[in-house]
Amino acid sequence: MARTLTWGELSVQRPDLARAGRRLLYEFDVGLGFLATVRHDGGPRVHPICPLLTDDGLYGLILPGPKLGDLRRDPRFALHSETCPPPRQDDGFYLTGVVREQDDAELRRRLDAQFLAERQLSEPWPGFDQQVLVEFLIERCLLTLTEGRDGLPSGHTVWTAAAAPTS
Repeated sequence: MARTLTWGELSVQRPDLARAGRRLLYEFDVGLGFLATVRHDGGPRVHPICPLLTDDGLYGLILPGPKLGDLRRDPRFALHSETCPPPRQDDGFYLTGVVREQDDAELRRRLDAQFLAERQLSEPWPGFDQQVLVEFLIERCLLTLTEGRDGLPSGHTVWTAAAAPTS
């Protein structure tokens, strides 16, 4: 298996990429992206997702169904977020890696509260607790900027966990 890091570890290794990625994932004050998984026949499957980002990790709440089935069979993922309106319509953030299910009750409680707070909801809807908590472990990220900013160049910036220093 390829080397992977948590979001927190990426933030230590490349705080510039993590800040830019956070801005793109949370452009509309809630996490938004497209999650690609691998179907049982090897083909791609893409779904919208609302990832949850903390200082330590990048997570998703996923309902039982095709997307979760894909990840349980083959934990590889790609997650993509991009801007829509001009002038930065080509800005994008892309992550690949593997997921691992999380069953830590305290972590789940905190992330459920974060999810609801981000949406200004006071309580979950029926079936909310059926979602499965996964953590996205990062193998590679790609940041694309239409215009350079915050010390990052225009064009593509690629980072891989394999090239990151070990602690």
